[in-house]
Order: sequence, then C-alpha cells, then structure tokens
Amino acid sequence: MYPIEYLPKEKWKGTDLPVAYTSTQCYALEVQQTKEGFFVPIVKKDLEKPFTHVPEDGEYPDRLYEDWWEKAEAYGIVEDGKLLAAIELCPEEWSNRLLITELFVGEKLRKQGYGRKLIELAKNKAREGKYRVLMLETQTSNVNAVDFYLHMGFTLIGLDTCCYTNEDIARGEVRLNMGWFPEEETEK
Repeated sequence: MYPIEYLPKEKWKGTDLPVAYTSTQCYALEVQQTKEGFFVPIVKKDLEKPFTHVPEDGEYPDRLYEDWWEKAEAYGIVEDGKLLAAIELCPEEWSNRLLITELFVGEKLRKQGYGRKLIELAKNKAREGKYRVLMLETQTSNVNAVDFYLHMGFTLIGLDTCCYTNEDIARGEVRLNMGWFPEEETEK
C-alpha cells in the first residue's frame, strides 16, 4: 500500500493531472418547464458511441494549486517523484463548505481502493474543519465517477446545464455538483 502524503504548494503548483475517462453510458437529463415549475429527470442510459474525455480536449486542464484556489491543500501518492494519485481541497469560507477541486487516480492505482482513501481523507478534513458540506463537481458523462461518489455517500446538490458549452445537455456532459454532509453521517 502506498502512503498518502501532503503535497506542498511550492513543489507541486501547476502539476498537470491527466484526468481521462471513457464512458459507454451517461446520466441523460432534460429540463422540462411546466405550469407548476420544472421537472428534471436524470436517467442513466447507454450511449450510441462511447464518450471520451482526454486532457487535450479541455481548455482548462486539471492542475494542482491553480491561482483561484488560494487556500488549497493537496495530498497524494508519489512514487519516484511521479504523482500517481492526488486530491486537492479548498475551503469556501463564506459558505462554510469544503470543496474537492481535483481528484485524480492514475491507471496504475485504479480499482485498488485509493480513490476511497482519498475521499476518506477529504471527509476527515471536512469533519475536523467543521464544514457543513464536502462538495465536488463531476459530469453526467462520467458515469463511473458519479456512481463512485454515490457509493461514497455523496448526493446530487445541483447542476449547471451550460457550464462547459451552450450545448452541454445535447453533448451529454452536464456539470453535476455533489455533496456529502458530515452531520447526516452522525445522525445514522
């Protein structure tokens, strides 16, 4: 087992995280306006052709310690100077929320429980800091990630239908915000 260590900003700032995935399913959604309000069904469905996300596709690559995350802290797994997995956390002080701004588990460590360990670290930081929620962003196209977060106790707390382009719904890549609430864990 690899240990998770603190990744100092001075050393790791700007480190690219090669977040990539291919999905044969998506969480399809549509926004329906009715006289009474809105209805937004979100249903897992098979895709006609796989959806692939590679770092080269994005205008904003995943990186540690971006300038806009002023109080971020990153933790990860390093072997021979190479980053194998990482999680970055940043407090959103005005709302008392802790954000997972980055989560990356490299191919070598997938399906071995390291994603779970990184999420548990984040949950512990949320408890210690007395944050009311631990939240993250994912996409409807990343079914494995959504299912993993659900398994880890997160729930849907919001969505943005035009975060990446004006065609996010049609493309099947809608931003989902998911949250985990520490107080709900103690109530069970």
